[in-house]
Amino acid sequence: MLSALLIVGLLVAAFVGFNIGGSSTGVAFGPAVGSRVMSKLAAAGLMTGFALLGGWTVGRNVVETMGGQIVPQDYFTLAASVAILFFIGLALLISNLFGVPASTSMTAVGAIAGLGVATGSLDWAVMGHIVSWWLVAPILAFWVCAVIGRYLYPYLDHWFALDRSDGAFIELDRSGVVPRPHFGDNVSRQNVIGGVLVITIGCYMAFSAGASNVANAIAPLYGNGAITMNQGILLAGGAIGLGAFTIARRTLDTVGNDLTDLPILAALIVEVVSASLITGLSYLGIPASLAVSATMCIIGLGWGRATRTVTISQAASVAVKGPKGAAEDGGVSVSSLAAEREDTVPKIGEQQPDSITASELFDPQATGKVIMLWLLTPTLAAVASYLLFRFAPFL
Repeated sequence: MLSALLIVGLLVAAFVGFNIGGSSTGVAFGPAVGSRVMSKLAAAGLMTGFALLGGWTVGRNVVETMGGQIVPQDYFTLAASVAILFFIGLALLISNLFGVPASTSMTAVGAIAGLGVATGSLDWAVMGHIVSWWLVAPILAFWVCAVIGRYLYPYLDHWFALDRSDGAFIELDRSGVVPRPHFGDNVSRQNVIGGVLVITIGCYMAFSAGASNVANAIAPLYGNGAITMNQGILLAGGAIGLGAFTIARRTLDTVGNDLTDLPILAALIVEVVSASLITGLSYLGIPASLAVSATMCIIGLGWGRATRTVTISQAASVAVKGPKGAAEDGGVSVSSLAAEREDTVPKIGEQQPDSITASELFDPQATGKVIMLWLLTPTLAAVASYLLFRFAPFL
């Protein structure tokens, strides 16, 4: 028979998964829905399936880390597990009120670490290993995308030319007994290739989101032994799917608007790099933030794109002459990723700063608010968890 406290824990875990599905679906399939390649209903279905697949395979390693390696499983009483899940849910609520996606993984680890410090059971070696990757992963994401933006992005944009299709991507021929799907009348060969890429990469992003985020919803209850690994993954996968089919419909429309107006190609590059990085960390059992890595990818890609206006020697002159002197030599214009497509790709140093003016790279105020909340929510979770378990040891 289920106890009332366990029922509360399962409901809170489902709430966490529900919110993960609502936010991650927009990140994964926003480009596909925005470019009219697929419907919101299809995006929700693919998100549900691939998130569950990611949690069922790679995500088990992260559940093991968070459910018994940061703090021994003996300390995950049912009450403590519910309290930790409450802190995670509270972080999601705060981030939603501010309109900023909080790092659920970092918040969950912070809450578990607070329990460990309060009880003297924290494995500092494991915690140090996790935190070191929290520092390395964003830097790696930035520089990988910076190199792509400086050396590869214009060529990829020239070769693929991914644009929105005019009209529906897939239409149904209802002239027969059985409706037959076919590409829209205005869909070109490039649109088809781009559509396949957008859907494939969206599925990969959903897989990565499931691999890294399933643990955030179920690790405390798994550590307590209240649920098995398979039961937890199915619970989290179902909750993520529910969020994908409901609240994700809004995030699919608005994803990315506060940070930057990304072209489809730029969004796909960000998704591939960030998803690959988080999937790799999940395989190693490291709980890491997909949102943090994706945002650093956006900033790195735009920075690299902007630096094509100068050569390395011109950029180095900034350190010698200062910004004013460097501007006289050509300068580095921190502007957009969405330059107008040209017939030929200009070489590095030949492109004029004024040619990259479609939109700003990112809003400094919005980005500052995001970074502040990324630091604030795990810190608050850790401090609140420590105080709770330090002065309420019966939990």
